[in-house]
Amino acid sequence: MAKLGKRTRAAREAVAGKANLSVEEAVALVKANATSKFDETVEIALNLGVDTRHADQMVRGVVGLPNGTGKAMRVAVFARGPKAEEAQAAGADIVGAEDLMETIQGGTIEFDRCIATPDMMPVVGRLGKVLGPRNLMPNPKVGTVTMDVKAAVEAAKGGEVQFKAEKGGVVHAGVGKASFDEGKLVENVRAFISAVAKAKPAGAKGTYMKKIALSSTMGPGVTLDVASASGE
Repeated sequence: MAKLGKRTRAAREAVAGKANLSVEEAVALVKANATSKFDETVEIALNLGVDTRHADQMVRGVVGLPNGTGKAMRVAVFARGPKAEEAQAAGADIVGAEDLMETIQGGTIEFDRCIATPDMMPVVGRLGKVLGPRNLMPNPKVGTVTMDVKAAVEAAKGGEVQFKAEKGGVVHAGVGKASFDEGKLVENVRAFISAVAKAKPAGAKGTYMKKIALSSTMGPGVTLDVASASGE
């Protein structure tokens, strides 16, 4: 068994015996244990009572975090003509059509969000096996297949977060940086939990939110009291 370093041991000791915390308590503890030399991301994970193998139990959605993510979001847009110009003016990092498709097929994916106008979907559709597993495939349900390219790019750049339940019913995302004020992190955490709660699918049975945990990139996780965190 590998020997733990002083920082890791101290962080684990700090959270030992602490569970089912309020959002405020969890945020304070996670921030206190984010002692790496870089600005760690504060991450949330929710274990949901859904079976993603069934279409009527899939959980997915989008939420605009009130205080952003602290991450510079790289945005790619599939568009032509005036819409391509609109995307560039809005701050998109990459804009293209068939040329962008070929770049992605070649293995180069230098973006965190992909947006497309509806007319470009026959082109984008060829990238399903590449973008799908990375949760980058444009989807009208989360506003990334749209004619309002300007709004979509600005939302992505402004701290909008997409989420999707993975195998096992787990939803996770970054909700800010450890350098954020506690109050801003609390607002972001509550906004994310609220969005997942509103995305509860019709097919979900029994307890929807089973467990919520918060951690930093290099720190140990702490569990939240589900009832108080979700407002149930």
